[in-house]
Amino acid sequence: MEKMCAAAENEILDHQQRQPSPQPQNGVDLVCDKSKIVPPFSVVIATVLYFAEFVSAAIMCSMYDETDDNVWMGFTITFMLVPAMLTQLALTFIHRDLGRDRPLVLFLHLLLLGPLIRCIEALMIYFQAGRKEEPYVTISRKIKLKKGQGTPMEWEIGHSERKLATHRNAFKRTAVIQAFLGSTPQLTLQLYATIQEKYMPTARVVLIVITLVSITYGAVVCSVLAIQIKYDEYKVRLRPVAYLCLVLWRGLEIATRTTALVLFSTALTYWVVLVGMANLLFFFFLPWVEFWRRKGSLPENVEKNLSKLGTTVVLCLVTFLYAAINIFCWSAVQLNLADRDLIEKQMSWGRLALYYSLRFVENVFLVVMWYFFKTDFYEYVCSPLLAVQLLIGYSLAILFMMLFYQYCHPCRRLFRHNVADCLRCVCWRRGARNPSGAPAAAEQTVPLPPDLTSQLGDCEAPLFNEVAVED
Repeated sequence: MEKMCAAAENEILDHQQRQPSPQPQNGVDLVCDKSKIVPPFSVVIATVLYFAEFVSAAIMCSMYDETDDNVWMGFTITFMLVPAMLTQLALTFIHRDLGRDRPLVLFLHLLLLGPLIRCIEALMIYFQAGRKEEPYVTISRKIKLKKGQGTPMEWEIGHSERKLATHRNAFKRTAVIQAFLGSTPQLTLQLYATIQEKYMPTARVVLIVITLVSITYGAVVCSVLAIQIKYDEYKVRLRPVAYLCLVLWRGLEIATRTTALVLFSTALTYWVVLVGMANLLFFFFLPWVEFWRRKGSLPENVEKNLSKLGTTVVLCLVTFLYAAINIFCWSAVQLNLADRDLIEKQMSWGRLALYYSLRFVENVFLVVMWYFFKTDFYEYVCSPLLAVQLLIGYSLAILFMMLFYQYCHPCRRLFRHNVADCLRCVCWRRGARNPSGAPAAAEQTVPLPPDLTSQLGDCEAPLFNEVAVED
């Protein structure tokens, strides 16, 4: 929870337009807090997607009830209600409402209307901000880094900015929960039902489109959150081209992965359960195996009021969400259950390359098995062309991922290695031996970019520090 509060503090600075004072004091530029608060777009988007998917799924349930499709209706209700309830729990947990006297808010959460009241609260804070002068609640100190030169700066943070940051922080978490615990199984189910029933009503098309948008948005938010958590002391500011690259990367990755699973399930229905459970169990137990191998102890800062049993339950839910994300796309983080932040801060290029290599091989296997065991439904479909399109689509997703880390990542200047260095290292290792197989006489190492963090110096902020990275 303390980590979430720190992330909320970082969110404050993402939505301020600052005017530096002309004369710095003691080497620190004082920045006046005369900013205009940016509307909480992320809160509104997450709320709209939540209700759009819930309503469209309810309409599909009514259609399944009319046609006596009890199996499809049961799964649709499950994938509609389970993530909705988890969303209510996440919002209540992050805002710590159980220890506050807010019966109306808790009652609306019981009615699955928690995102609505939270969105209204955020909009009220936004529209009421600036009408009267309010004292700041803390001072934020950061270092503005540009071309290797750091300049300490300070900002005054007001009550409205902090409250809006808390709402943005909460809705980003719920967007990830909704996307990978509700939208992904819902999308897979509706695509499978379409192929089995051989028709696609308008309501199902709408639900498929909404779930695909929700998953893509959740994956983009997951990538941004991973950057903010791993570089919590840095100022994270993504450019529009970075968001475009993220959308193309995540959209192609999820669309091709989901299609491959659905096609495989139509040919080998029961075997897809084995594939899904193997992926889920592997990624679920992977953080726990590493935790036991390191002989670590449970972190104590997940929530102050939680016992060891409560902490274990929360960590199990986190690892379950981590596993659900990795089934469909790269989670962009590596869990470390022994660390107080639960996240590994070092960028693991080897794990990233291994994940996409194995996932590409698995997708090829699923498509090939579908091609040889496909049903008569694909009689009028050019199966080889469809298989090639899926593989090309996933390859393009990997390409956009590499472009993002090489050119669009907001903290790429702080990487000890980037994508080009890794590829150059691989090519150099292949050419390090002569044709006869003997090792090369002289070995050369790839030059590393300068470590920019060594130029920052020691920063002593009252509450939290942050570094701005500008291109």
